[in-house]
Amino acid sequence: MKKGSVEYISLWVIGIILALLLILFIIRKVSHTEIDDVSPEIECTQELLDKSDVLWVIPDYNNKLITEDRVWCDKIKSLNKKIGLHGVYHTYSEFLHKRDEKYLQKGIDDFTECFGKKPEMFKAPQLELSRENRKMIEKNGLKVKGKVNQIFHKVYHCSDTGKFSNRFIDLF
Repeated sequence: MKKGSVEYISLWVIGIILALLLILFIIRKVSHTEIDDVSPEIECTQELLDKSDVLWVIPDYNNKLITEDRVWCDKIKSLNKKIGLHGVYHTYSEFLHKRDEKYLQKGIDDFTECFGKKPEMFKAPQLELSRENRKMIEKNGLKVKGKVNQIFHKVYHCSDTGKFSNRFIDLF
């Protein structure tokens, strides 16, 4: 292959990559926003709660059940946002390990008691989810959101502890 051909192909590939990044930037700019790690035990600013369309709630974090704080439950409900289940305890790789329906049901029950309705969506902590657990979660009527969802939407974290800072998420 001639030197000029290699340079032309390289420029073409770089152009395609830049175009795809621009498209991704635009998609993230116009699509809904989300916030992970919503819990009475994790500090979350009202500004973050207000700008997010989907709130991912942890039902039992640091042995503090969301059902123990009715004021908090009512506050989150009053925001009129979509609310999803974000694990049960939010432990590291919680749903990468084998879980049974009783384990999941505990989170569903706490969520239902707090918000007055069963969750419709589920996102595993750290987005780590085994195939077996995914099937079990879907069998329980929950739509699983994962890595693709995270790529195409701006996803903030209440405590600003995600892989990327909330400031970076704002920019991209």
